[in-house]
Amino acid sequence: MAPVTGTLTISGSSTVEPITSIVAEDFKAKNPGVNYTVDGPGTGDGFALFCNGETDISDASRKIKDEEAAACEAKGIHYVELKIGIDGISVITSPANSAVTCLSFLDLYALLGPESQGFAKWSSANALAGELASLEGFGDSHAPYPDAALEVTAPGEESGTYDTFVEFAITKIAKAREKDAVTRPDYTASGDDNVIIEGVSGSDTSLGWVGFAFADENKESVKLLEVDGGKGCVAPTPETIASNEYPMSRPLFIYVNTDKEATNPAITAFVDYYLSDAGIAAVTEADYIALGADELAATRATWDGH
Repeated sequence: MAPVTGTLTISGSSTVEPITSIVAEDFKAKNPGVNYTVDGPGTGDGFALFCNGETDISDASRKIKDEEAAACEAKGIHYVELKIGIDGISVITSPANSAVTCLSFLDLYALLGPESQGFAKWSSANALAGELASLEGFGDSHAPYPDAALEVTAPGEESGTYDTFVEFAITKIAKAREKDAVTRPDYTASGDDNVIIEGVSGSDTSLGWVGFAFADENKESVKLLEVDGGKGCVAPTPETIASNEYPMSRPLFIYVNTDKEATNPAITAFVDYYLSDAGIAAVTEADYIALGADELAATRATWDGH
């Protein structure tokens, strides 16, 4: 295929950004006349740009929300959704925190949910954990917790990683408790996963969460905790994430503006390359989990038929 020229503007998930950056760099090497930008302010911020017509492709660590789809529709933005890989959300602490090895969804709600605002110590959540213990299907509580400072660094609300964490660990318990499905607001929030790693590694009794790839890449600096979603403690690994045995696994996506694609051959060529064997290899190169053969075939069929 002859090289193409043009521009590509890509934004969105900081989780998907490393994959797309590898693909874009390789695509640029084969198509030197293409100029591109890839950044990762977060899935929500990315969709805001995308549905305003400011970007060609939006990286996403979750599906588009109904209100975001409505914003796209209102602006006349048409798109195709393409699943490109799998990631797990890793709950992390400092390697120095030997007292904690596994947390259940009950623990995560007690420590990080809407009722834990103001908890300055892990042990501050003990009473709440006791109240939650009667709820079934969310794993066993690991309270009492250490009598140590609880310093949380994690994604902010603009992040798809935040939304997915809330969906996994907070929403159902919050509904049972008749509370809002949100995290406690009083923590250090960042859309930059590297900042989160630095924050968690900088305190001996820290707590946070990021995508598995970032945590695994920095496992010398942070400890990846096992998570109990109701079927026992499971460590995040490529195998447990791919099999969905790990209870905080999620798909990763790119969204392509099909109207822009119709007038910009570089977009078509880029996505064709992204979904080729050479391009999709960036998923595992960036330390994420590859789609199974059937799922990848379904994504390619969606793109071919859009």
